[in-house]
Amino acid sequence: MRLLLVGGTGEARDLAAALDGTPGLRVVSSLAGAVSQPRLPVGEVRVGGFGGPSGLARWLLDKDVSAVVDASHPFAARISASCVAATAATGVPLLRLERPAWTAQPGDDWRLVPDVPAAAALLPPLGRRALVTTGRRDLPAFYAVPDVRILARCVDPPAHAVPPHVEILLDRGPYTVAAETRLMRRRGIDVLVTKNSGGALTEAKLEAARDLGLPVLMVQRPLVRPEDRPLHVVHEVDAAAEWVRALLPR
Repeated sequence: MRLLLVGGTGEARDLAAALDGTPGLRVVSSLAGAVSQPRLPVGEVRVGGFGGPSGLARWLLDKDVSAVVDASHPFAARISASCVAATAATGVPLLRLERPAWTAQPGDDWRLVPDVPAAAALLPPLGRRALVTTGRRDLPAFYAVPDVRILARCVDPPAHAVPPHVEILLDRGPYTVAAETRLMRRRGIDVLVTKNSGGALTEAKLEAARDLGLPVLMVQRPLVRPEDRPLHVVHEVDAAAEWVRALLPR
């Protein structure tokens, strides 16, 4: 049985490890290629897109794929919609492994926004030095923000020059609360801008902002149309592994 595991997340790597060595199962992890040096899961890996829903459907048929687990990033709406459409067209079972979103805790000062441009528009009244962790592709939204210095933390540098008020900090998680607190204090950060990605890997920045009393511009997850929502959704790696193993021939 061949499983396509659409990954790029910690949950996908954990699932690949949990399924590694399962008799009768071949796992192919798919990465989008958005990061130059991604953390690779165990087992077979392919890198790159499929060419939309029709291209993914052809790939599933050509490779005789028996099931798909979509464990992609919560903001990777395009590949998730392609998984739904392609598996519906081919009859291949689909499971969505989706990490829960973060929820505000007592002491948090969150301002919920629908997208990154909305976060950029609301930034000036909130602070003068912002830590922005929305990813390098979203940085242009902050280039015209007046009177705010941006410390943009990314895994890879932007492909273009950035304006003088934007500084790039190359780093990747996991992070600790102590380290995040030191960074915010040392750099004079007075507002945090982030996406509601969920998960423990980068959650420490939220606790640090809470402890320091900083406002957080929280970009909400993209809205998912009902037709792009799979029938089966789980939030834990163990549940996803159990779903896969249940499909194996007895």
